[in-house]
Amino acid sequence: MKIQSIRGMNDLLPEQSATWQYVERTLALILAAYSYKEIRFPILEKTDLFKRAVGEVTDIVEKEMYSFDDRNGDRLSLRPEGTAGCVRACIENGLLHNQTQRLWYTGPMFRHERPQKGRLRQFHQIGVEAFGLAGPDIDAELLLLTARLWRELNIEQALELQINSLGTAEERGAYRQALVEYLGAYKNDLDEDSQRRLTSNPLRILDSKNPDTQSLLKNAPVLSDYLGAESKQHFDQICTILDNAGVSYVINPKLVRGLDYYSQTVFEWVTTELGAQGTICAGGRFDSLVELLGGNPCPAVGFAIGIERLIMLLDELAQVPDSVAQQVDLYLVAVGDVSHQAMQVAEQLRTELNVRIEVHCGGGSFKSQIKKADKSGAAVAIILGEDELSSNTVQVKFLRQERPQETVDQINLVDFLTKKFEN
Repeated sequence: MKIQSIRGMNDLLPEQSATWQYVERTLALILAAYSYKEIRFPILEKTDLFKRAVGEVTDIVEKEMYSFDDRNGDRLSLRPEGTAGCVRACIENGLLHNQTQRLWYTGPMFRHERPQKGRLRQFHQIGVEAFGLAGPDIDAELLLLTARLWRELNIEQALELQINSLGTAEERGAYRQALVEYLGAYKNDLDEDSQRRLTSNPLRILDSKNPDTQSLLKNAPVLSDYLGAESKQHFDQICTILDNAGVSYVINPKLVRGLDYYSQTVFEWVTTELGAQGTICAGGRFDSLVELLGGNPCPAVGFAIGIERLIMLLDELAQVPDSVAQQVDLYLVAVGDVSHQAMQVAEQLRTELNVRIEVHCGGGSFKSQIKKADKSGAAVAIILGEDELSSNTVQVKFLRQERPQETVDQINLVDFLTKKFEN
């Protein structure tokens, strides 16, 4: 019996990987332009890290983490998100003491959820975190950065920025008490999940998908009424920077995010193009998390982008450039007993030209090789046979243009192809 992959943990096939590389490359270039540096840390951490960071009464910790005891008896978990591990790595390696850091990371995350479109058990994120900066300017910078990414990918028209302020822990605590008192009077009318959250995580009731619960919330207390002057000023300054930069946004008073460590600014970039799984990017401030995990107090803000959902949106909007799918520029056809020489020609071209070259291997007729050259997506086939070898020439066949085949001296081939690919 064949062994198959674990449900919700998908393979990434060669024809898909080019789009992933395009997205990752685009974001890496934008992050470098904003002076963010890459950090890498393990996918496996002690379970207590996520219990302390994410919150023991969250769905992630209660229901979704992949956790087990290793041979030493330690309780370990595959990371369900990246922020906790990033903070742990920064504390452990002394990156936060009297320093500011702008960091990013990418890789797989793991949650035991019901697999569906846009929601997998192994999924991938690109995370961005800034440490040591408390002002609204860094919050706004992250929003400007993401807006630039959407413009670069040509999908900004399909995304809406929703923002909110959760205020300080004290302000949020006062609001939480008022919300519980209000909803307590309607406890029997709440859906089962909201009833459970009423005592564990009442703010999460605000983003309930149950229409009856949402109807009850229309007259509920509003978080913004409980914010102090400093929290309001912080949020207003972010809005001003976005206004001046021409970045549109919607203030969503019910936006709270699902993790316990958020405070002050929270935001989501959402789309209506993908159905229920419409959140592409989300994040906010987590000023208390570094201290919670054993470090000195340190302000922090960040976000994560779901790569699978982002690529789904690119596909839905047909915004993956045709050049991304093209993996080969030149296909070298070797006819007869010339394979060694064909390899030498290819190595010279790779050294002197910034092009992708596939050399035909395994023999075969001229006709079959040309078919494979055409199927590869290459723009040009370089044909080397015994006649060309004896005359130090090659044949250049244009696969995507109505141009006659040309004979080119090998000594002039680099110059010939340089002009071809410059055009």
